[in-house]
Amino acid sequence: MPTGKVFLTGAGPGDPGLLTLRAREALRRADVLLYDALASDAIVDLVSPACERIYAGKRGGAESVAQDEIETLMIEKARAGKTVVRLKGGDPFLFGRGGEEAQALHAAGIDFEIIPGVSSALAAPAYAGIPVTHRDHNTVLTIVSGHEDPAKDRSAIDWQRLSDPRQTLVFLMAMRNLREIAANLMQSGLPADHPAAVIANGTQPSQRTVTGTLTTIAEDAEREGLRAPAVVIVGTVVALREAVAWFEKRPLFGRRVLMTRPADPNDDLTRALLRAGAEPIAAPTIAIAPPDDTAAAERATHDPAQYSWVVFTSANGVRVFFDYLEARRDDVRIFGNAKIAAIGLKTSQALLQRSVRADAVPQRYIAEDLADLLIASSRDGDRILLFRAQEARDVLPERLNAAGRHVTVVAAYKTVMANDPHFAQRVSESDIVTFTSTSTVNGFVHNLGSPEAAREACAGKIVACIGPITAQAAKDAGLTVQVVAPEHTVEGLVEALS
Repeated sequence: MPTGKVFLTGAGPGDPGLLTLRAREALRRADVLLYDALASDAIVDLVSPACERIYAGKRGGAESVAQDEIETLMIEKARAGKTVVRLKGGDPFLFGRGGEEAQALHAAGIDFEIIPGVSSALAAPAYAGIPVTHRDHNTVLTIVSGHEDPAKDRSAIDWQRLSDPRQTLVFLMAMRNLREIAANLMQSGLPADHPAAVIANGTQPSQRTVTGTLTTIAEDAEREGLRAPAVVIVGTVVALREAVAWFEKRPLFGRRVLMTRPADPNDDLTRALLRAGAEPIAAPTIAIAPPDDTAAAERATHDPAQYSWVVFTSANGVRVFFDYLEARRDDVRIFGNAKIAAIGLKTSQALLQRSVRADAVPQRYIAEDLADLLIASSRDGDRILLFRAQEARDVLPERLNAAGRHVTVVAAYKTVMANDPHFAQRVSESDIVTFTSTSTVNGFVHNLGSPEAAREACAGKIVACIGPITAQAAKDAGLTVQVVAPEHTVEGLVEALS
């Protein structure tokens, strides 16, 4: 059996948007993933469902996987012919023990590649509005480990060399030793009022920044409850934060938003929330499953050209339809002269990704408006294929049939309730609850046990819905809806919340 390969990969500082393209490519190829505690869930979820995930987290002071065990696992999996991604927070070669792991792989004769990552030493200050270099403040940047090997007889840090006030110091893994670090710097000659800052959870929506001086910074951070992972910065550049801070000014910064739609590692709602500074909480209330009659769904994809119109009401329906085509090695030519309609932007984009441009998309993404558009764009007696969710409302086929069109309704998929034993806890941790369909509302009530429990769980929270139909379902469940997106897309929903 040919030997596999190991990718020593930097996961970056936490924001999934800072993952490199090369790292994303390696994750998608991985057969085995060995990941650290600082690798975010959004990044870990980029691997395929078939990938073996092995947690190898290491936290200061906490029980963790021994380094020699991690190295042994990498070698064993690679010798079994696997593509292994060793995912490490930040950059693998910056206080990440990546050099030791590379040496172990070399000694074992295992092929490997290094994929650098964005380090929190640079990213966390940038997200806090603190430039680590500035021509008016410093010409030297020094990155220091705040947690040395406990087996050493004495510190290898030259504190005297770090006492030049014209340089910027960035300490990683320093929270447990912050008081000692500040004391050593002052004893070595830095003034007591020299600026300092601590950034906890840098680049993430939970980021918190405290500024002070060498005299006060440890007490300031403790008073504000800052915990690792954190970056400590010492230098006059800290004073620039007031003018340069940007991340914490995003419209939804720090707000925790519950997402009740089905789980999706490429979810556009997650990305939109992160761009707005929010912290998404994935709590799917429903899941997508095959319809009761899969044979009917498959048959409907054999000859769509017999219809005047083929109508898709969701991106899921598009995916199912084209999955059938791909399984038979068919392509878009099977549509013949049939025109294509889509109920909204996401559905039309899903079609466009498969080289199909929708002929009709209503301005408002609701069934009533799509029915009006199709009636205006078709003739009496036209045959229309409606490829939709099994439990969808009947307003669209009823209106079309009443107007003299002949509608064939086919269930492409169905939504089923997702049962999450931790659901109530996830809801309690959120500030905002979002609903993107009536099914997500029903699943929310189902997971909490009753409409009364759902109303109680939403007390004091903002309830936001993607459109009026979903909002009405929420109101029917007894929930108070504060936000309804005027544009019925996830981008519109996030904009309405902002």
